[in-house]
Amino acid sequence: MNPYVLMILLSSLGLGTTLTFASSHWLLAWMGLEINTLAIVPLMAQHHHPRAVEATTKYFLTQATAAAMILFASSTNAWITGEWDMNNMSNPISSTMLMTALALKIGMAPMHFWMPEVLQGLDLLTGLILSTWQKLAPLALIIQIAPATNPLLLTTLGLLSTLVGGWGGLNQTQLRKILAYSSIAHMGWMIIILQYAPQLTLLALGTYIFMTSAAFLTLKTSSATKINTLSMVWSNNPTLATTTALALLSLGGLPPLTGFMPKWLILQELTKQDLPLTATAMALAALLSLYFYLRLCYAMTLTISPNVTNSTIPWRTLATQTSLPLSIFTTIALGLLPVTPAILMLTN
Repeated sequence: MNPYVLMILLSSLGLGTTLTFASSHWLLAWMGLEINTLAIVPLMAQHHHPRAVEATTKYFLTQATAAAMILFASSTNAWITGEWDMNNMSNPISSTMLMTALALKIGMAPMHFWMPEVLQGLDLLTGLILSTWQKLAPLALIIQIAPATNPLLLTTLGLLSTLVGGWGGLNQTQLRKILAYSSIAHMGWMIIILQYAPQLTLLALGTYIFMTSAAFLTLKTSSATKINTLSMVWSNNPTLATTTALALLSLGGLPPLTGFMPKWLILQELTKQDLPLTATAMALAALLSLYFYLRLCYAMTLTISPNVTNSTIPWRTLATQTSLPLSIFTTIALGLLPVTPAILMLTN
Protein backbone atom coordinates (compact mmCIF):
# COMPACT_ATOMS: atom_id res chain seq x y z
CA MET A 1 0.00 0.00 0.00
CA ASN A 2 1.14 3.53 -0.83
CA PRO A 3 2.70 5.03 2.37
CA TYR A 4 0.76 8.31 1.91
CA VAL A 5 -2.54 6.42 1.68
CA LEU A 6 -1.53 4.33 4.70
CA MET A 7 -0.72 7.50 6.65
CA ILE A 8 -4.12 9.04 5.78
CA LEU A 9 -5.96 5.85 6.82
CA LEU A 10 -4.08 5.51 10.12
CA SER A 11 -4.63 9.23 10.85
CA SER A 12 -8.35 8.75 10.16
CA LEU A 13 -8.39 5.79 12.57
CA GLY A 14 -6.87 8.03 15.25
CA LEU A 15 -9.22 10.90 14.39
CA GLY A 16 -12.35 8.72 14.60
CA THR A 17 -11.43 7.34 18.02
CA THR A 18 -10.40 10.77 19.36
CA LEU A 19 -13.66 12.29 18.10
CA THR A 20 -15.68 9.66 19.95
CA PHE A 21 -13.58 10.10 23.10
CA ALA A 22 -14.07 13.88 23.08
CA SER A 23 -17.78 13.98 22.32
CA SER A 24 -20.67 14.38 24.72
CA HIS A 25 -23.17 14.56 21.83
CA TRP A 26 -24.49 11.32 20.32
CA LEU A 27 -24.28 12.55 16.72
CA LEU A 28 -20.58 13.44 17.10
CA ALA A 29 -19.84 10.08 18.77
CA TRP A 30 -21.63 8.26 15.94
CA MET A 31 -19.61 10.25 13.40
CA GLY A 32 -16.35 9.20 15.11
CA LEU A 33 -17.39 5.53 15.00
CA GLU A 34 -18.22 5.83 11.29
CA ILE A 35 -14.85 7.46 10.46
CA ASN A 36 -13.20 4.62 12.37
CA THR A 37 -15.05 1.93 10.41
CA LEU A 38 -14.45 3.56 7.01
CA ALA A 39 -10.72 4.02 7.76
CA ILE A 40 -10.08 0.35 8.62
CA VAL A 41 -12.04 -1.12 5.67
CA PRO A 42 -9.29 -0.40 3.05
CA LEU A 43 -6.65 -1.71 5.48
CA MET A 44 -8.59 -4.97 5.79
CA ALA A 45 -9.07 -5.43 2.05
CA GLN A 46 -5.57 -4.35 0.98
CA HIS A 47 -4.37 -7.87 0.08
CA HIS A 48 -7.11 -8.44 -2.55
CA HIS A 49 -7.51 -12.00 -1.39
CA PRO A 50 -11.07 -13.48 -1.58
CA ARG A 51 -10.98 -14.30 2.14
CA ALA A 52 -9.83 -10.77 3.04
CA VAL A 53 -12.59 -9.25 0.91
CA GLU A 54 -15.15 -11.57 2.51
CA ALA A 55 -13.94 -10.62 6.01
CA THR A 56 -14.08 -6.92 5.10
CA THR A 57 -17.65 -7.25 3.78
CA LYS A 58 -18.79 -9.08 6.94
CA TYR A 59 -17.12 -6.47 9.14
CA PHE A 60 -18.60 -3.56 7.21
CA LEU A 61 -22.15 -5.00 7.36
CA THR A 62 -22.02 -5.69 11.12
CA GLN A 63 -20.53 -2.26 11.89
CA ALA A 64 -23.10 -0.53 9.65
CA THR A 65 -25.91 -2.40 11.44
CA ALA A 66 -24.53 -1.39 14.85
CA ALA A 67 -24.09 2.24 13.70
CA ALA A 68 -27.70 2.35 12.42
CA MET A 69 -28.93 1.00 15.77
CA ILE A 70 -26.88 3.62 17.65
CA LEU A 71 -28.30 6.41 15.49
CA PHE A 72 -31.85 5.09 15.91
CA ALA A 73 -31.52 4.67 19.70
CA SER A 74 -29.89 8.07 20.24
CA SER A 75 -32.47 9.88 18.07
CA THR A 76 -35.26 8.06 19.96
CA ASN A 77 -33.72 9.24 23.23
CA ALA A 78 -33.41 12.78 21.84
CA TRP A 79 -37.05 12.70 20.72
CA ILE A 80 -38.22 11.65 24.21
CA THR A 81 -35.87 13.73 26.38
CA GLY A 82 -35.36 16.71 24.05
CA GLU A 83 -31.53 16.59 24.05
CA TRP A 84 -28.64 14.64 22.46
CA ASP A 85 -26.45 14.69 25.56
CA MET A 86 -24.89 11.33 26.54
CA ASN A 87 -25.41 11.94 30.24
CA ASN A 88 -29.17 12.15 29.84
CA MET A 89 -30.12 8.54 29.06
CA SER A 90 -33.36 8.43 31.02
CA ASN A 91 -35.23 6.23 28.53
CA PRO A 92 -34.57 2.52 29.35
CA ILE A 93 -35.42 1.28 25.83
CA SER A 94 -32.88 3.64 24.25
CA SER A 95 -30.12 2.76 26.73
CA THR A 96 -30.72 -1.00 26.25
CA MET A 97 -30.69 -0.61 22.47
CA LEU A 98 -27.48 1.46 22.62
CA MET A 99 -25.75 -1.07 24.85
CA THR A 100 -26.76 -3.91 22.49
CA ALA A 101 -25.48 -1.98 19.46
CA LEU A 102 -22.14 -1.20 21.15
CA ALA A 103 -21.82 -4.85 22.23
CA LEU A 104 -22.31 -5.82 18.57
CA LYS A 105 -19.63 -3.30 17.61
CA ILE A 106 -16.96 -4.82 19.87
CA GLY A 107 -18.10 -8.42 19.28
CA MET A 108 -19.48 -9.47 22.66
CA ALA A 109 -21.59 -12.60 23.06
CA PRO A 110 -24.31 -13.26 21.93
CA MET A 111 -23.48 -10.77 19.08
CA HIS A 112 -20.01 -12.25 18.60
CA PHE A 113 -20.47 -14.46 15.53
CA TRP A 114 -18.77 -12.07 13.09
CA MET A 115 -15.60 -11.69 15.16
CA PRO A 116 -13.74 -15.04 14.63
CA GLU A 117 -14.72 -15.14 10.93
CA VAL A 118 -13.51 -11.59 10.27
CA LEU A 119 -10.26 -11.98 12.19
CA GLN A 120 -9.51 -15.24 10.37
CA GLY A 121 -9.59 -13.45 7.00
CA LEU A 122 -7.12 -10.70 7.95
CA ASP A 123 -3.35 -10.52 8.17
CA LEU A 124 -1.90 -10.37 11.68
CA LEU A 125 -1.15 -6.63 11.87
CA THR A 126 -4.65 -5.60 10.70
CA GLY A 127 -6.03 -8.22 13.11
CA LEU A 128 -4.04 -6.54 15.88
CA ILE A 129 -5.63 -3.15 15.07
CA LEU A 130 -9.08 -4.76 15.00
CA SER A 131 -8.53 -6.52 18.36
CA THR A 132 -7.11 -3.50 20.22
CA TRP A 133 -7.58 -0.01 18.72
CA GLN A 134 -11.08 -0.68 17.33
CA LYS A 135 -12.35 -1.60 20.80
CA LEU A 136 -11.44 1.76 22.37
CA ALA A 137 -14.16 4.06 20.97
CA PRO A 138 -17.16 1.72 21.59
CA LEU A 139 -15.83 0.89 25.09
CA ALA A 140 -15.56 4.61 25.90
CA LEU A 141 -19.26 4.97 25.02
CA ILE A 142 -20.18 1.83 27.00
CA ILE A 143 -18.42 3.22 30.09
CA GLN A 144 -20.36 6.50 29.72
CA ILE A 145 -23.81 4.92 29.37
CA ALA A 146 -23.26 2.07 31.88
CA PRO A 147 -24.80 3.94 34.88
CA ALA A 148 -28.08 4.32 32.94
CA THR A 149 -28.13 0.70 31.74
CA ASN A 150 -29.95 -2.24 33.32
CA PRO A 151 -27.39 -4.03 35.58
CA LEU A 152 -28.84 -7.43 34.63
CA LEU A 153 -28.06 -6.75 30.95
CA LEU A 154 -24.42 -5.91 31.76
CA THR A 155 -24.02 -9.02 33.95
CA THR A 156 -25.60 -11.24 31.27
CA LEU A 157 -23.36 -9.82 28.53
CA GLY A 158 -20.27 -10.25 30.71
CA LEU A 159 -21.00 -13.83 31.79
CA LEU A 160 -22.06 -14.95 28.31
CA SER A 161 -18.96 -13.42 26.72
CA THR A 162 -16.53 -15.11 29.12
CA LEU A 163 -18.29 -18.48 28.70
CA VAL A 164 -18.55 -18.25 24.89
CA GLY A 165 -14.98 -16.93 24.63
CA GLY A 166 -13.69 -19.89 26.65
CA TRP A 167 -15.94 -22.52 25.08
CA GLY A 168 -15.52 -21.37 21.47
CA GLY A 169 -11.73 -21.41 21.53
CA LEU A 170 -11.42 -25.02 22.73
CA ASN A 171 -11.81 -26.75 19.36
CA GLN A 172 -9.91 -24.26 17.16
CA THR A 173 -6.71 -24.92 15.24
CA GLN A 174 -6.40 -21.46 13.65
CA LEU A 175 -4.48 -19.03 15.85
CA ARG A 176 -6.40 -15.94 14.73
CA LYS A 177 -9.72 -17.57 15.67
CA ILE A 178 -8.28 -18.53 19.07
CA LEU A 179 -7.23 -14.90 19.61
CA ALA A 180 -10.71 -13.75 18.53
CA TYR A 181 -12.36 -15.95 21.18
CA SER A 182 -9.75 -14.74 23.67
CA SER A 183 -10.81 -11.17 22.84
CA ILE A 184 -14.50 -12.03 23.39
CA ALA A 185 -13.68 -13.54 26.82
CA HIS A 186 -11.64 -10.49 27.87
CA MET A 187 -14.47 -8.15 26.84
CA GLY A 188 -16.71 -10.14 29.19
CA TRP A 189 -14.31 -9.53 32.11
CA MET A 190 -14.35 -5.79 31.36
CA ILE A 191 -18.15 -5.53 31.16
CA ILE A 192 -18.96 -7.64 34.25
CA ILE A 193 -17.16 -5.22 36.58
CA LEU A 194 -18.18 -2.01 34.81
CA GLN A 195 -21.18 -1.20 37.02
CA TYR A 196 -19.19 -1.69 40.25
CA ALA A 197 -15.66 -0.40 39.50
CA PRO A 198 -15.18 1.29 36.10
CA GLN A 199 -11.48 1.87 36.89
CA LEU A 200 -10.97 -1.92 36.89
CA THR A 201 -12.54 -2.05 33.42
CA LEU A 202 -9.89 0.41 32.23
CA LEU A 203 -7.15 -1.61 33.95
CA ALA A 204 -8.39 -4.83 32.30
CA LEU A 205 -8.52 -3.04 28.92
CA GLY A 206 -4.95 -1.75 29.29
CA THR A 207 -3.50 -5.14 30.25
CA TYR A 208 -5.53 -6.86 27.50
CA ILE A 209 -4.12 -4.48 24.85
CA PHE A 210 -0.52 -5.10 25.95
CA MET A 211 -0.90 -8.89 26.14
CA THR A 212 -2.77 -9.19 22.82
CA SER A 213 -0.24 -6.93 21.09
CA ALA A 214 2.57 -9.18 22.38
CA ALA A 215 0.74 -12.29 21.10
CA PHE A 216 -0.03 -10.86 17.63
CA LEU A 217 3.47 -9.42 17.13
CA THR A 218 5.04 -12.75 18.13
CA LEU A 219 2.90 -14.64 15.62
CA LYS A 220 3.82 -12.05 13.01
CA THR A 221 7.53 -12.48 13.75
CA SER A 222 7.32 -16.28 13.56
CA SER A 223 4.83 -16.22 10.60
CA ALA A 224 2.54 -18.68 12.40
CA THR A 225 -1.19 -18.87 11.65
CA LYS A 226 -2.02 -22.46 12.69
CA ILE A 227 -1.22 -24.55 15.78
CA ASN A 228 0.92 -27.04 13.85
CA THR A 229 3.22 -24.27 12.56
CA LEU A 230 3.92 -23.26 16.16
CA SER A 231 6.02 -26.40 16.65
CA MET A 232 8.65 -24.87 14.32
CA VAL A 233 9.15 -21.81 16.54
CA TRP A 234 11.30 -23.49 19.19
CA SER A 235 13.95 -24.75 16.74
CA ASN A 236 14.10 -21.38 14.95
CA ASN A 237 14.08 -19.06 17.97
CA PRO A 238 14.03 -20.61 21.48
CA THR A 239 13.95 -17.21 23.24
CA LEU A 240 10.91 -16.11 21.25
CA ALA A 241 9.15 -19.42 21.97
CA THR A 242 9.77 -19.02 25.72
CA THR A 243 8.48 -15.43 25.90
CA THR A 244 5.49 -16.31 23.70
CA ALA A 245 4.49 -19.19 25.96
CA LEU A 246 4.68 -16.84 28.97
CA ALA A 247 2.69 -14.13 27.14
CA LEU A 248 -0.05 -16.68 26.34
CA LEU A 249 -0.15 -17.83 29.96
CA SER A 250 -0.39 -14.15 30.94
CA LEU A 251 -3.44 -13.86 28.64
CA GLY A 252 -4.87 -16.85 30.50
CA GLY A 253 -4.38 -15.02 33.80
CA LEU A 254 -1.77 -17.13 35.58
CA PRO A 255 0.33 -15.64 38.41
CA PRO A 256 3.04 -14.26 38.60
CA LEU A 257 2.33 -12.67 35.19
CA THR A 258 0.60 -9.37 34.38
CA GLY A 259 -2.65 -11.03 33.21
CA PHE A 260 -3.34 -12.29 36.74
CA MET A 261 -3.70 -8.73 38.10
CA PRO A 262 -7.01 -7.59 36.49
CA LYS A 263 -8.65 -11.01 37.02
CA TRP A 264 -7.62 -11.08 40.68
CA LEU A 265 -8.88 -7.53 41.33
CA ILE A 266 -12.14 -8.11 39.42
CA LEU A 267 -12.91 -11.33 41.34
CA GLN A 268 -12.05 -9.55 44.62
CA GLU A 269 -14.42 -6.67 43.75
CA LEU A 270 -17.24 -9.06 42.76
CA THR A 271 -16.84 -10.86 46.10
CA LYS A 272 -16.91 -7.49 47.93
CA GLN A 273 -20.17 -6.66 46.12
CA ASP A 274 -21.68 -9.86 47.59
CA LEU A 275 -21.77 -11.71 44.24
CA PRO A 276 -20.01 -15.01 45.03
CA LEU A 277 -21.87 -17.00 42.35
CA THR A 278 -20.94 -14.53 39.60
CA ALA A 279 -17.31 -14.54 40.77
CA THR A 280 -17.24 -18.37 40.79
CA ALA A 281 -18.75 -18.54 37.29
CA MET A 282 -16.16 -16.04 35.99
CA ALA A 283 -13.28 -17.98 37.58
CA LEU A 284 -14.51 -21.25 36.05
CA ALA A 285 -14.94 -19.59 32.64
CA ALA A 286 -11.33 -18.38 32.90
CA LEU A 287 -10.26 -22.04 33.23
CA LEU A 288 -11.81 -22.78 29.83
CA SER A 289 -9.69 -20.04 28.25
CA LEU A 290 -6.62 -21.25 30.13
CA TYR A 291 -7.00 -24.70 28.54
CA PHE A 292 -6.56 -23.45 24.98
CA TYR A 293 -3.66 -21.17 25.95
CA LEU A 294 -1.97 -24.20 27.54
CA ARG A 295 -2.65 -26.12 24.33
CA LEU A 296 -0.76 -23.47 22.37
CA CYS A 297 2.10 -23.51 24.88
CA TYR A 298 2.28 -27.31 24.63
CA ALA A 299 2.43 -27.17 20.81
CA MET A 300 5.12 -24.51 20.93
CA THR A 301 7.48 -25.65 23.66
CA LEU A 302 6.89 -29.37 24.27
CA THR A 303 6.55 -30.75 20.74
CA ILE A 304 9.09 -30.85 17.94
CA SER A 305 7.99 -30.65 14.33
CA PRO A 306 8.87 -33.77 12.28
CA ASN A 307 10.19 -31.49 9.49
CA VAL A 308 13.04 -30.07 11.55
CA THR A 309 16.54 -31.28 10.70
CA ASN A 310 18.58 -32.74 13.55
CA SER A 311 21.38 -30.22 13.22
CA THR A 312 22.12 -28.17 16.32
CA ILE A 313 21.66 -24.78 14.58
CA PRO A 314 18.87 -24.78 11.96
CA TRP A 315 19.50 -22.66 8.87
CA ARG A 316 17.47 -19.48 8.74
CA THR A 317 17.56 -16.09 7.09
CA LEU A 318 18.15 -12.93 9.09
CA ALA A 319 14.97 -11.34 10.43
CA THR A 320 13.99 -8.09 8.72
CA GLN A 321 11.18 -7.15 11.12
CA THR A 322 11.62 -4.62 13.90
CA SER A 323 11.64 -6.32 17.28
CA LEU A 324 11.46 -3.27 19.58
CA PRO A 325 7.61 -3.09 19.83
CA LEU A 326 7.48 -6.84 20.42
CA SER A 327 10.06 -6.70 23.23
CA ILE A 328 8.30 -3.73 24.90
CA PHE A 329 4.84 -5.35 24.80
CA THR A 330 6.21 -8.73 25.94
CA THR A 331 8.02 -7.15 28.91
CA ILE A 332 4.81 -5.36 29.97
CA ALA A 333 2.73 -8.52 29.43
CA LEU A 334 5.03 -10.53 31.70
CA GLY A 335 6.26 -8.27 34.48
CA LEU A 336 3.64 -5.81 35.76
CA LEU A 337 2.23 -7.89 38.63
CA PRO A 338 4.66 -6.49 41.28
CA VAL A 339 3.35 -2.94 40.66
CA THR A 340 -0.23 -3.96 41.59
CA PRO A 341 -0.19 -1.92 44.88
CA ALA A 342 0.80 1.23 42.93
CA ILE A 343 -1.99 0.60 40.39
CA LEU A 344 -4.46 0.06 43.25
CA MET A 345 -3.43 3.42 44.71
CA LEU A 346 -4.09 5.07 41.32
CA THR A 347 -7.46 3.36 40.77
CA ASN A 348 -8.71 4.15 44.26
